[in-house]
Amino acid sequence: MNSGFISLLLPTRGRPQLVERLFKSIRETTHQLDRIEVVLYVDEDDAPSHCLADEVLQVVRIVGPPDTMGAYNTKCLERARGDIIMLANDDMVMRTGGWDDRLRQVDLEFADKIYLAYGNDLFKNRAWCTFPVLSRRTCELLAEPYPPVYRGAFIDSHLVDIFQRLQKAGEPRIRYLPDVIFEHLHYRVGKGAFDETYQRRDRFKDDPTFVSLAGTRKSGARRLLRVIHGESPGASDLTPSNPCTAESIAGAVILYTRIFLLDKDLPIRWRAFLWYWFVGRYVAARGWLGPLRR
Repeated sequence: MNSGFISLLLPTRGRPQLVERLFKSIRETTHQLDRIEVVLYVDEDDAPSHCLADEVLQVVRIVGPPDTMGAYNTKCLERARGDIIMLANDDMVMRTGGWDDRLRQVDLEFADKIYLAYGNDLFKNRAWCTFPVLSRRTCELLAEPYPPVYRGAFIDSHLVDIFQRLQKAGEPRIRYLPDVIFEHLHYRVGKGAFDETYQRRDRFKDDPTFVSLAGTRKSGARRLLRVIHGESPGASDLTPSNPCTAESIAGAVILYTRIFLLDKDLPIRWRAFLWYWFVGRYVAARGWLGPLRR
C-alpha cells in the first residue's frame, strides 16, 4: 500500500449535492491532493449519484445493491489503497487546512500503527468519535473493523469500545484533534434538512447488534494488545452471539448490567455511560420518554 496515503470511505445515497459540497471542501483544505482518494459507494437504484466524480480528486466509485452501513464501508475498504483510513459522511465538510498532514502526523506517532484518531465535528466535539480514523494495519488486525451486521449505526461506538479496552489495559491509543475541524452538518443542530436519507434510518435497530458483538470487541482488543506488546496477534473471533434483547425494562437493566457494568475490561466511566445510554435508548425506543438524544 501507499505510506501516508489517505482513503476516505464515503457511502452515500440521494445526496449528490452534498457530496459535491464535500468534494469542494476537500479540494480547498487538503495540502497533498495527490496523496488522498475518496472511495464512494452508491446504490444501483440511486441513478443521480452514479455520475459523481471530480476533476481534481481521485475518486473510486462503486455501484452496487443497497446494503448495510457496515457492508458499505467494508466494500469501500476492500477497494481503498491508503494506509490511513477515514470514515466520511456526505453531510460533513472539511474546515481545517492541512487536515491530511495532521492525520499523517498521528500515523507517524505510532510505530505499530495501532491508534484511533478523530477530529472536532463541531457537534459532539471531544465527546464522540464521529469520523473515525484508523491505520490499515489496525483494520487488518481487527479483520472486520466495520462489521457488516451494523445496519446504520454504532460503527463509531464499536471502535471506541475496542480502544477503551486498550485504555483500561494501560495503552492509551485514542487521539482527539480539537483543532482539526470535520464539521458535521447534521439536521439535529439546524445545519441540514431532515431529508429522506435521514428518515429511512431506524435509530434503535442496531442496539441488539452492538450488545451481541461485545465478545468480538473483546477479541479485537486482545489482538491489538498482543501486537502492541510485541506478540503474535492470534486468531480473531468474529462470531457474534445471538442478538441480545430484553422483553421488559427490568430485563433490559439486568442485561445491560451484565454486558456493560460488569465488564472489567472496560474503564468504569465507559461502562457506566454505556449502561445509562442503553437503558435510556430502550425506554425511548418504546416511546416512553420521547426521542432520546445521544
